Amino acid sequence: MITPVWVRWSYPGETIGAMDGKAHHERPVATQPEDLSRMVVERLNAGDVEGLAALYEPHATLALPGGRTATGTDQIRAAYQRLLADRPRFEPGEQLPTLRSGELAMTSTRLTNGAVTAEVARRQPDGTWLWVLDQPNVSAPRQAP
Repeated sequence: MITPVWVRWSYPGETIGAMDGKAHHERPVATQPEDLSRMVVERLNAGDVEGLAALYEPHATLALPGGRTATGTDQIRAAYQRLLADRPRFEPGEQLPTLRSGELAMTSTRLTNGAVTAEVARRQPDGTWLWVLDQPNVSAPRQAP
């Protein structure tokens, strides 16, 4: 069982909060790379854009539809703001085995629609994990018969 570790954080000059207007001053951090996939679904469903951006290193890259990318905290935050504008719901998928090499880990999840994700996380100096690269759709979803 994963025990959440809580961290207090803030961005200079910003109010910490989710799209619901509630302040979220403490969030669990990933103590294992596999934690990130669970946390992203929780934060997506909570509409927590700041919490989503906090799952990435400051210069991380997130793949977007159409071959575009979002690089860095501001672009990643903006991409999640657009994604969550209509308040969609997300279901957790099947986490596939993690591949580790030193301070790096590649994680992958088979989503409920059959699509597969791929992410690269890096262990931070404090022992927590953050994504460096995130490709939310490596393979196309299954087609309905």
